[in-house]
Amino acid sequence: MPEQIGVGIIGCGNISAAYMRLAPLFRGFEIRACADISEEAAKARAEEFGLRPETVDGLLAADDIDIIVNLTIPAAHFEVSERILNAGKHVYSEKPFVLSVEEGHGLADLARSRGLRIGSAPDTFLGGSHQLARHLIDSGAIGKVTSGTCHVLSHGMEDWHPNPDFFFKPGGGPVLDIGPYYITNLVQLIGPVKRVAAMSATPSPERTITSQPRHGEKITVETPTTFQALLEFESGAVVTLGASWDVWRHGHAPMELYGEDGSLFLPDPNFFSGALQMTRKSEFTNDLPAWEHPMSIVNEGDGDNGVANYRASGLADMAQAITEERPHRCSLELALHVVEIMTAILQSGEDGRFRALETRCERPDALSPADAAALMA
Repeated sequence: MPEQIGVGIIGCGNISAAYMRLAPLFRGFEIRACADISEEAAKARAEEFGLRPETVDGLLAADDIDIIVNLTIPAAHFEVSERILNAGKHVYSEKPFVLSVEEGHGLADLARSRGLRIGSAPDTFLGGSHQLARHLIDSGAIGKVTSGTCHVLSHGMEDWHPNPDFFFKPGGGPVLDIGPYYITNLVQLIGPVKRVAAMSATPSPERTITSQPRHGEKITVETPTTFQALLEFESGAVVTLGASWDVWRHGHAPMELYGEDGSLFLPDPNFFSGALQMTRKSEFTNDLPAWEHPMSIVNEGDGDNGVANYRASGLADMAQAITEERPHRCSLELALHVVEIMTAILQSGEDGRFRALETRCERPDALSPADAAALMA
């Protein structure tokens, strides 16, 4: 395997621009080509970022491509990832990795038989704030985590996305779309989940698009848009998760974890960084370790609107792991466990029954400031 791993992208929609724009921040791989079911979309992205436009078949056959990033819509993830593996390439998928555990096992078996790797977003848990939370938990700063809450609540994708239809179809909804960020972070912080229970609702059977260019068009809602879920972890911790696209405003923190000796208040795991607060017993403390993590540095926007955006860090870690012959952090096992948690929430929301999980995974290795620096260009 060459030291500089060649990467191609299938799917040239909104998210592809972020991967292409941010890839130069990292070492060990190079995005060389892109493809899309629309050849015009592929040509436009290729011209924008100085890449080679390809047909999907051409990209699958390209000799200079080792990993293909699957940025298609969730309903196509399994089929496209299967084609990538059958072409002899490693695959890194956007979230959700697949839409069923059965699909995940099928891809895992195929990858194993061909000696290939699968990785999957989200990689935001590798960000500086979430890794500081990991360090604090692992060092016993708040004692054993016993419980927590997570809330990802908004009014929905039709307010801003140019083509929001698929968010409201089977395979969409707030659990499968936004849930991966929250659930993946919980697993990396606390460990695997043992069982889940949930209730779900669909308050609005129809949505009106208020974004451009389709302002005023109607969407039929075919998947629940509000969930209240309970997650029981193997460690014994119990965490509630509220996920909804039916909320105009709320006062909940994105994520709170409660330990035997204190509490952690985490920023939104949809982002790489943000303010982290901790208490010792009931009192807030500023006595946090120095944590100069490269993925905490604001690199997009200005002032109060600035954010730390390091999308493609999981891809970079996977490329480096292939070269170094070590496990990668955004692993198949982690992604599949998160898929089972999410689909179990959906199933429990339908019938109100607890669902015991069959998959499990180890927590991915922590990404220290030094580890993060080793990924950066």
